[in-house]
Amino acid sequence: MMGKYWKLFAVLFLFVAVTACSNNAESERNTHIDTEENDVEASVSADSEELTIYIVRHGKTMLNTTDRVQGWSDAVLTPAGEEVVRQAGSGLQDIEFQNVYSSDSGRAIQTAEIIMEENEASDDLSIATDERFREFNFGTYEGDLNETMWQDIADLQGVTIEEFGANLNLESFADSVAALDEGRDEEGLNWPAEDYQTITERLTAGFEELVENEAGQAGSGNILLASHGLSISALLDTYFEDYETPEGGLQNASVSVVKYQNGEFTLESINDMSYVEQGQE
Repeated sequence: MMGKYWKLFAVLFLFVAVTACSNNAESERNTHIDTEENDVEASVSADSEELTIYIVRHGKTMLNTTDRVQGWSDAVLTPAGEEVVRQAGSGLQDIEFQNVYSSDSGRAIQTAEIIMEENEASDDLSIATDERFREFNFGTYEGDLNETMWQDIADLQGVTIEEFGANLNLESFADSVAALDEGRDEEGLNWPAEDYQTITERLTAGFEELVENEAGQAGSGNILLASHGLSISALLDTYFEDYETPEGGLQNASVSVVKYQNGEFTLESINDMSYVEQGQE
């Protein structure tokens, strides 16, 4: 009789042991699944939808120095222009950039190159150039004295050149140049001056594509974009209703910062020269 009880006890013990092992295996499997899910979540969060875009105006050029109209026409940076950009690059040296963009104008490319030469936190990045980030095109006024173009605009608008300068409106400015330029190039050898709608459409198309390409990519989320004074102002004016062009325009090598998150843009800073100042220390 006792033998039967021992056999029954042995069967029950074996059943309990097998059940416990099965539960432990299931628990370990569930724990493994939870861990994998957490790993996936961590991977998704690393590909952040948030971008911080550092938009830098190019350094001073030879045409800036001689006070000539410079839109699609181009000139190299002066020694002083290179120096201030290098100072800005030094101020930005600890920012890890995910990617670098520039207009296809030489002065903007040169600016981006100098900034990245000073950078200590980023990988060896190539510069993606895009013609949509060019400066305004001034048509037949390209290379002319700025004062000549400004006076013609002031006359067209029925104001003095001082009044025009004090109340600069980007849309009115661009549309006036386009109207004045129309018909001046009788032989059709030049690119016509752009009106404001043409300018802002190409700028926003380039910017939207940049954001689409970079958002969700693995990386720091920090983007460098080298462009031009009026075009940067036009871009910011298009996205932010309360944007006002700083008096005298954006300074050479100044930084304006735009943040993007969850489909929304935020203007963090405008015409910031603190990076240049840091680089001077």
